[in-house]
Amino acid sequence: MKTILTFLLSISIVTGNKMDSTAVLKSMHDRYTGKWYTSFTFTQSTERYRGDTLWNTQTWYEALKLPYFFRIDFGEISAGNAVIYNRDSMYVFKDKVLKRTDVNDDNLTFLLGGMYFIPFDSVIAKMKEFHFDLNKFHEDTFMGNAVYVIGANTTGEKVNQIWIDKNRLILLRLIEYTNGNKSEAVFENHQQFGGGWSETKVSFYFDDQLSQVEYYHNCKANVPLDDAIFDPNMFGKIHWYKEN
Repeated sequence: MKTILTFLLSISIVTGNKMDSTAVLKSMHDRYTGKWYTSFTFTQSTERYRGDTLWNTQTWYEALKLPYFFRIDFGEISAGNAVIYNRDSMYVFKDKVLKRTDVNDDNLTFLLGGMYFIPFDSVIAKMKEFHFDLNKFHEDTFMGNAVYVIGANTTGEKVNQIWIDKNRLILLRLIEYTNGNKSEAVFENHQQFGGGWSETKVSFYFDDQLSQVEYYHNCKANVPLDDAIFDPNMFGKIHWYKEN
């Protein structure tokens, strides 16, 4: 009888635990570390909008090597327009010429997979670096999904926040505020690749107006990618994309 009571008590304690930002991040990290794909390539149909009106469509070529490398080629590869994220730096190329070097402020590579390749205490540090207040948290629904909201205590709060699907523990929504302006990204049509996931549609909004919609095609996970693809000194000499 004592053993049964002890067991029932332990179940009560486990199921009664209240989730918070750190607990959700830990659950995500535990579920996907060692399982998430290490590389990912795809072509992307990019629609750009002004005042909710489509004004430009272009194909982009994207390659990801977690946790530190990400490259986007805008339009025809031969034109030489691209951005490369390499560890702490960002390199912007236009017409095959390096135009700008800056600090890497890309939080999406981290939120969409990079966090599973670093220790959990580093995940917490990065979240704070990206200005998510881990003391703020609530539960909500989004597009028919039950979600955990990290970084905000209430819906509509004007703070940086991420919305995490409670079942799959993947990112569905990102909201950020910069100098009073709101940026939002919505991630949809997820597909499973190996032990991880990828959205195949992303919609971006600026101050609640649609600015860009992306559709992924020819998605491939765990493909061999040479680090030189992400080396700015090798730009124009090597590329991952090959015509079928």
